[in-house]
Amino acid sequence: MAEVVRMPKMSDTMTEGVIAKWHKKVGDKVNSGDLIAEVETDKATMDFESYQEGTLLYIGPKEGEAVAIDAVIAVLGEEGEDYQALLDGGDAPAAKEDAKEEKAPESKEEDTDEDAGSGDESVSAEDLDCTVITMPLLSDTMTEGVIAQWNFKVGDTIKSDDAIADVETDKATMEVTAYADGTLLHIGVEAGQAAKVNDIIAIVGPEGTDVTPLLNQKSGSAKKAQTETKSEDKPAAKEENKAEATTTSEDDDARVKASPLARKIAKDKGINLNDVKGSADGGRIVKKDVEGFKPAEKAEAPKAAATSSAPATETKSITLPQYIGEEKYTEQGISQMRKTIARRLGESLFTAPHFYLTISIDMDNAMEARGQINTVAPVKVSFNDIVIKAVAVALKQHPAVNSSWRGDKIRFNEHVNVGVAMAVEDGLLVPVVRFADGKSLSHISAEVKEYGQKAKAKKLQPADWEGSTFTVSNLGMFGIDEFTSIINSPDGAILSVGAIQQIPVVKNGAIVPGNIMKLTLGCDHRVVDGATGAAFLQTLKGLLEAPIRLLA
Repeated sequence: MAEVVRMPKMSDTMTEGVIAKWHKKVGDKVNSGDLIAEVETDKATMDFESYQEGTLLYIGPKEGEAVAIDAVIAVLGEEGEDYQALLDGGDAPAAKEDAKEEKAPESKEEDTDEDAGSGDESVSAEDLDCTVITMPLLSDTMTEGVIAQWNFKVGDTIKSDDAIADVETDKATMEVTAYADGTLLHIGVEAGQAAKVNDIIAIVGPEGTDVTPLLNQKSGSAKKAQTETKSEDKPAAKEENKAEATTTSEDDDARVKASPLARKIAKDKGINLNDVKGSADGGRIVKKDVEGFKPAEKAEAPKAAATSSAPATETKSITLPQYIGEEKYTEQGISQMRKTIARRLGESLFTAPHFYLTISIDMDNAMEARGQINTVAPVKVSFNDIVIKAVAVALKQHPAVNSSWRGDKIRFNEHVNVGVAMAVEDGLLVPVVRFADGKSLSHISAEVKEYGQKAKAKKLQPADWEGSTFTVSNLGMFGIDEFTSIINSPDGAILSVGAIQQIPVVKNGAIVPGNIMKLTLGCDHRVVDGATGAAFLQTLKGLLEAPIRLLA
């Protein structure tokens, strides 16, 4: 049966979306999870994946056209199926149902299944005057969300602007708005459980409405597939168990029951375990059985040897105290943030060819300049703030480093948005200092501090972490001398900042104390070459060693 595809709500402030690009055309086969389009929202351009299967029968808006939320943008169904009734606002054609009525049933069970299925498919949310609320795509990297808490319960009356639930995404906890007036009829996911994007999480409609047909319609095909999988797995599992049991039985009959330690001692002493009687359960041979074993034919030999001659040397035995330890561990579920970090950094490392360049910076002048700046600055400026400002100025001079790989083209960004990696309890967030080249050190410092507080409180919004063109990661405050970082895609490079170390340096032919900081530039070799990255680091070195140039 044909189904409509509607414009999803991809952010909490989105009212309409623009079709940036179609990845499928009419007539193409679409599977659940396939990328069918790119949608430009008020905050970002996001991928739109289908959660339906079938042939793409109809595409409504063209690329570049804006579409309101929940408007029909496409239709999926069987090849050649008539879908015009869906576009006119009516129900799907009943041609197949008429054909089923004329066809003679083969068995009572099949009649029952078909009748139940057709009854479920013939009911839509519009027929019941209900609104189905699905898990929204709240960030460009989100694949599923966890219901942190429900603000209403089944039977409560809600308004269209009510926040019915709090959803934990991979980066923040955000509110889900109902966008419908009525009674909360169904809650599909309990608090603490995860749901994939576009899965049903609630249904709103007139009080007393039976929404069972809607739920059966969504779950019918999944249950059938699950049943088929289980029925296929059972015979194979039985055969494997049977074969395994037979192998174990044959192995047990072919060897003597003994502990590994007893086997080792017996091998060292040349004792045949078939001659040893086991004292453990089931006649199993253990260490004391082997150590206490005396062959019958050699029982008197030790006595004769002892009486005939005294031992030439005495062997001292060392007794080690026995230590008994306990193996234990704890496990915890993976958070949404950690799942996304694992996925995105894995994609970056194994997709972008990384190479690294390291340079040493003399920070004596920067340390002196920072002390003077903080005597007059409205907020305290850190070394990281100075690095961010220097990076922004250097990127304006080296646009090739301020670029990103876009598959069939390279994007050279004329604006400079510096992402600042921040460690939080669940992982890592990268809020963005936008247009950093035009901001003062005090402005950058205040902005980074605000982002740090919001990140720890999980209050960052998608607009705070989207749109970086370059990233700075600083572990100097943890005493790390130097390190390498994985590029924050789609950026073309990332800078790793180490600690300032006091080491001997040579100046004017003399060895004197110096303050040295190491910077490591990680580059995507598809967009940044070695010489290009080296030239950028030379410019950055000059700015940090003569920080007065940052104020010019």
